[in-house]
Amino acid sequence: MNSAKLKLFLPVGIVVLALGVYASTFVVNQWELALKLRLGEIVDSDYEPGLHFMVPVLNNVKKFDARIQTLDSRPERFLTIEKKDVIVDSYAKWRIANVSQFFRSTGGDEDKTARLLSERINTSLRDEFGKRTIQEVVSGERAEIMQLLTDDSDAKAAELGVEIIDVRVKQIDLPPEVSESVYGRMRAERERVARDLRALGAEAAERIRADADRQREVILAEAFREAEQLRGSGDAKAAEIYAKAYNQNPEFYAFFRSLSAYENVFDSGGDVMVLRPDSEFFRYFDSKASR
Repeated sequence: MNSAKLKLFLPVGIVVLALGVYASTFVVNQWELALKLRLGEIVDSDYEPGLHFMVPVLNNVKKFDARIQTLDSRPERFLTIEKKDVIVDSYAKWRIANVSQFFRSTGGDEDKTARLLSERINTSLRDEFGKRTIQEVVSGERAEIMQLLTDDSDAKAAELGVEIIDVRVKQIDLPPEVSESVYGRMRAERERVARDLRALGAEAAERIRADADRQREVILAEAFREAEQLRGSGDAKAAEIYAKAYNQNPEFYAFFRSLSAYENVFDSGGDVMVLRPDSEFFRYFDSKASR
């Protein structure tokens, strides 16, 4: 009978013991922070990664991610020192620095943590942008501004048990009503520059055309001068040849010139000529001269 009862209760005992051990232990991973609570009050928070023990029912354990988290806030509107609005889109990198303080401040609620961090980061952004002009925040010392934002936000978030590692501005925009006027001025300025460039181009084109026309006239004049020189040289050469031929046989030369004149006159198509028979033109038609 005892043996039968032992066989019956032994597995049950093992299961109960296993459940008791399971309920009395908890594991902390490398990327986690843990809090041990006793009836809602923090008992211990300094836990290394590994296996730890607790009292079932009396204790419970809260675990939180110890890795770096990203808070991507929605764009907010801030005033610069010039009292001009800018819309700033930013994000922050943070992690839990004091898990006990974090739990007391936020209860471990992610939404509450994001809201409280956003309030403090936006306060730092408002303070820093309120000290600077648009020109300084857009194209000034961005690295210096980001470092100041990080330090100020970290100091404000310390009461939450959170460490702000980095704050970065992704984008800075002007409000739509301001952007349109700014873009209008930019367009007008670009159009003015374009008109100036077109005027300079037109002036350069006119200057190039005038120079080309001048060169053309010079080239034509030089070509005409050279042609006239060549023509004059040719006429002089022809006259020299004619003179030499004339000196060799003046009578034959005169006869040849007369024949050429007859040919030109009679080939002109006219059928009436009024000349004296004894004119010099017909001297080779005279029988004596012909002989």
